[in-house]
Amino acid sequence: METKGSESAKRHLPNRLGIKGWVWGGRYTWERYLYTLHRVTGLGLLLYVALHLVANGFRLGGEESWGDVMGVVGGGGFKFGEYLVMVAFGFHALNGGRLILQHLGYTLGRPKPPIYPYVDSMRRHRSVVWLAMALTVVFAIWVLIEFVV
Repeated sequence: METKGSESAKRHLPNRLGIKGWVWGGRYTWERYLYTLHRVTGLGLLLYVALHLVANGFRLGGEESWGDVMGVVGGGGFKFGEYLVMVAFGFHALNGGRLILQHLGYTLGRPKPPIYPYVDSMRRHRSVVWLAMALTVVFAIWVLIEFVV
């Protein structure tokens, strides 16, 4: 007599993707990856704000503690980190605007009748995706030239 667990064990396929399976979403579209990156940059910006508030809290400790903190965060690695924060901010803002327009229905176009072959609305707003990403690249280059170099 076979148990239910052994039946599911026979049907279970092993994960052959390995590490690629962690980042590869299968048949996801670009928008799905951008949404995931939007969430990650949002969490990163939240972490930055928290660390920024803690670092500024050292000002209450006097000039000596403030100088110690500024000595730590004044290095080149932190300069690169600030650049990444600015790029994350630009991406998060532009992609958030794109998501707002999409959720309000402005980028989806007029509804079409459900006649085969079906037209999905995901491909109708690709131009807005490319525009937002192009503006993100322009913003990243501007930040690099203006603040880092």
